[in-house]
Amino acid sequence: MKINAKQKKALKDYGLAVLASAVTMGVALLSNISPQYAVLIGAIAAPAMKWASKNSKDYGVGTK
Repeated sequence: MKINAKQKKALKDYGLAVLASAVTMGVALLSNISPQYAVLIGAIAAPAMKWASKNSKDYGVGTK
């Protein structure tokens, strides 16, 4: 099965979303914080991970 560039980008973005969700869940479980703070961390974590990705050409560190 061959994956084109658009599908690769979609899979990468999905992977970042899963990673951000895992970070949010881990922080919430380990620190026993209120749910609203866990949601706030999740809302910040996903764009921060996308920004920090050097391979992202949409915006962030990898843009020219």
